[in-house]
Amino acid sequence: MRWPAAAALFFSGCAVGPNYRRPAADVPAGWKTAAPVANAGPAKASLWWRNFQDPELTLLVEGGLKNNLDVQLAEARLRQARAARGVISGGFWPTLTASGSAQRGANAGSTSNNPFGAATTHSFQAGLDAVWELDIFGGVRRNVESADAAVEAAQAGMGDVQVTLAAEVALDYLQVRSSQEQIAIAHESLSAERHIAGLIHQRLKVGFASALDAANADAQVATTASAIPPLETSLQQAIHALGVLMGRPPDDLAGELSQPGSVPSVLPEVPIGLPSDLIRRRPDVRAAEAQLHAATAQIGAAVADFFPRFPLTASAGYQSSRLRTLFATASRSWSIGPTVTWPILQGGSIAANVRVQEALRDQAYLTYRKTVLTALQEVEDALVALANEEDNRKALTEAAVQNRRALDLSGRLYAQGEADFLAVLDAERSLYSSQTALAQSRLAASAEIVALYKALGGGWRE
Repeated sequence: MRWPAAAALFFSGCAVGPNYRRPAADVPAGWKTAAPVANAGPAKASLWWRNFQDPELTLLVEGGLKNNLDVQLAEARLRQARAARGVISGGFWPTLTASGSAQRGANAGSTSNNPFGAATTHSFQAGLDAVWELDIFGGVRRNVESADAAVEAAQAGMGDVQVTLAAEVALDYLQVRSSQEQIAIAHESLSAERHIAGLIHQRLKVGFASALDAANADAQVATTASAIPPLETSLQQAIHALGVLMGRPPDDLAGELSQPGSVPSVLPEVPIGLPSDLIRRRPDVRAAEAQLHAATAQIGAAVADFFPRFPLTASAGYQSSRLRTLFATASRSWSIGPTVTWPILQGGSIAANVRVQEALRDQAYLTYRKTVLTALQEVEDALVALANEEDNRKALTEAAVQNRRALDLSGRLYAQGEADFLAVLDAERSLYSSQTALAQSRLAASAEIVALYKALGGGWRE
């Protein structure tokens, strides 16, 4: 066979096994829930944290994307996948091996002055061996195809880590600001309650208040004071979590975040796009699909083991019994030619391996489907939570306003002797409770925005 014909056979040879086809994703035509900050514009993998217009949040998220250890670990996995692809693709090319040896031995059947009755012999050898296995049935090509898909999966996996990290940093930062806001509310309420308790004790001294009123006032002060330590704990734990996410010691951000702040008041609009867009945008879905592709290609690599292999071998070298004549013309030797190996009886191991790879492909397909369904659920959950939290926040805002009025009114009536102190206590409790609930609602609304961006796969770039 002429070399051009052999080359044509090599490069046009079929690759056995199933060809990968992108699975059809069963997704709805649109989203069921309409959230107040969501619009149907095309979703983008934007730097969504900047939309909160909080410079500290932007600094933390973008610093975390550079320094986080999980991101660096995902990057190392990507480098590993690319290097593994290079190892596998080396199977396309010939291998060339150099060898050399020097040996000394004895022939027991010869005579000499050797005390053991054997003549000493010497042998020297140097040469090159080349092997090139023609990938006729595509086993190597399927392995390379699988490795390419593994690289794509690692790339998407790194994107998934980035999406998760950005959301975790934002959520911890929001928790820091909400804890500081709730601590400020608690201190403000505590200061007012202590002032009222002081007035009650003064009235008690002159007989205008009862001991029961004084005890109730002191109990309310103690109750409000008891709410502050848990908030301080939550604040410090969120700061520690942020430090670790930034790849720094847990307490490294304590000074930077010590200045009290509030939850960002701007709730940005979120372009949610269509459910069909989600499949190509979310990195975890893309990673699951790439893993399905890799598993499918491995079936072809396993099927190729049923077929014969055609390595071309060549060797050239020198062999002599004397070192000074090793590279003489008479010491040359060479050989070249094709060989064929074909597994005839392997105890069913090849067929079993094909079944193994098919089962792995089926598992990857089911994982892909589950990942798609989970992605759709996360978006719908975030939209529902946003829609309901908006109504909750409006109601809590009105409740805080009315509770403030009730406290002012009950205080005046008590001072005039037209209401008892229990009305004042109830108004104090209600105001503190509604202010705290409103702060928590602001945190929940911002957190659901973050959850929606995460569910949409925003915040990563290839």
